[in-house]
Amino acid sequence: MKQYYSYENFKKDTNKLIVNTKAFKADAILAIARGGMSLSHAMAEGLDIRDVQSIRTELYDDDCKRSELFLFGECAFHHSVKKVLVVDDIADSGETFAYIMRYLKENFQEIEFQSCALFYKKTSMYEPDYWINEANAWIEFFWEKDFSLSPS
Repeated sequence: MKQYYSYENFKKDTNKLIVNTKAFKADAILAIARGGMSLSHAMAEGLDIRDVQSIRTELYDDDCKRSELFLFGECAFHHSVKKVLVVDDIADSGETFAYIMRYLKENFQEIEFQSCALFYKKTSMYEPDYWINEANAWIEFFWEKDFSLSPS
């Protein structure tokens, strides 16, 4: 079963995440690419955070899960960064979030990291610090469907 996630829902839910994460007072946002990039940009605007970085992982090809997770890129946090909000669209299996959060905590021990997502599956091995919706289906985000050159 697939569930379409529209821009209007994204706008409403992102505003909720902005309110919910504001008290954390993040100095920077780290987007998990590609899924977390649209959300990270919107949250950076809402939280007035200019330091937005990304790190890329690959665990899925379309809706088919790979046998191994790959990490691409590095973070370069300025010495003044003490708190970072890590953003992705969904905590599905949770493997990506768990891997990234472990990597960040091991490599940037002086920084506090919190995580957020639009969707969280109860079967996920990782629960973000902040999330809005429980996912019970495969989510088709508007940025995946509305801009695709492939026929639906």
